[in-house]
Amino acid sequence: MAATDTVAPPTGTIRYWAAAKAAAGTAEEPYVAHTLADALAAARDRHRAEPEFARVLLRCSFLIDGDPVGTRDHHAVQLADGGTVEVLPPFAGG
Repeated sequence: MAATDTVAPPTGTIRYWAAAKAAAGTAEEPYVAHTLADALAAARDRHRAEPEFARVLLRCSFLIDGDPVGTRDHHAVQLADGGTVEVLPPFAGG
């Protein structure tokens, strides 16, 4: 059993921007997850009725409490209690 299996998962907020917001149908929602991968899997499950949502996530970059995730493995990115995940699709001209 992994150490994270014995500790309650942190809770926080996922914020969606631009095309991610449109695909999710909401600007933000809560997460209950140890890692970014877990939070995104739960979000995909919640929005499975919107197939565009999963496609948009594939193109997004992510900020965790203001820090870019970059190319790090999402399974290795730990989330904090009270934290924020920003979901940023590619922006035109940016």
